[in-house]
Amino acid sequence: LLGQILDHWFESEPLKATLATDAVIGAMASPHTPGSGYVLLHHVMGELEGRRGAWGYVAGGMGALSQAIAHAATARGAHIFTEKAVCHVLLGRDGEAQGVALQDGTEVRSKLVLSNASPQITFLELVPKEQLPKDFVQHIRQVDTRSPVTKINVAVDRLPSFLAAPNARDGQPLPHHQCSIHLNCEATQLLHQAFTEAAHGHPSSRPMIELCIPSALDPGLAPPGCHVVSLFTQYTPSVLAGGRSWDEQARNAYADTVFDCIEDYAPGFKASVIGRDVLTPPDLERIFGLPSGNIFHGGMSLDQLYFARPAPSYSGYRSPVPGLYLCGSGAHPGGGVMGAAGRNAAQVAIKDFRHL
Repeated sequence: LLGQILDHWFESEPLKATLATDAVIGAMASPHTPGSGYVLLHHVMGELEGRRGAWGYVAGGMGALSQAIAHAATARGAHIFTEKAVCHVLLGRDGEAQGVALQDGTEVRSKLVLSNASPQITFLELVPKEQLPKDFVQHIRQVDTRSPVTKINVAVDRLPSFLAAPNARDGQPLPHHQCSIHLNCEATQLLHQAFTEAAHGHPSSRPMIELCIPSALDPGLAPPGCHVVSLFTQYTPSVLAGGRSWDEQARNAYADTVFDCIEDYAPGFKASVIGRDVLTPPDLERIFGLPSGNIFHGGMSLDQLYFARPAPSYSGYRSPVPGLYLCGSGAHPGGGVMGAAGRNAAQVAIKDFRHL
């Protein structure tokens, strides 16, 4: 249990609660949920520029990371096509992958196919079910994809000024503006209460908020004097109580709750808002193909990790379809901006390719 780990090492409740946010990030789970301690480990493993457990901002925004990977690939002869939806995986007589068919009718032939889509999309939508073992299909269907995340992107005309550390007169970013700011995390119990509300189908009345201001470090992301604020919030259920949908009214009501909370810590924040983009779990699924809006393509619980990710006997990136590999967050070792699943899958695919 995460609580036992934090209680062993720390005394300060606000510190324990703040650390606990990384144990439940992206997970429909409470800090009291068994196994939550692993998710905290997952978020501090690895290193950045020699600093263990460190995170960093990507200059130019997260899209710049995708562009860097794309440039590295094209420099080595890869051809990249975007906005080309895949309809299904092409299969040969013996059920092996032979490429993909696009929605515009184009067929792209290949000896190997690597899918960065979720296991649900890859195996339940892009491959005929009769080509897959029944128990495998059943397992993929039963993967817990519940997500608590609503992402809110905000444009503001001035830097937020927090009561705990007011802005300097010149309005320039201070050290805390360049970090991840966690709000509504004074006590672990607050996180548990927020989770409990969502578990009953209600968006949290006092959501867990992780606030970042990337433009404080990368001024090119916003006009002079203005900033972009990224809000990673929990807990919001995919389906609201009573089967209600996330319509515009529900979406804005939750965003207003989040903004009211920020206002308590940084008076004047609401008045500084120029625009906002609210992405609830169904929005994240519709726009980005994340099952139930889950940023990890499936819960990072102990029963869905290691040899069981995405399914028992298929944690080695190969799938029941010869020549089809899973290389995204739904594969071992799971989600996060680290590229481990992709690198491992590529090595397996290269090894197989040499024998074709």
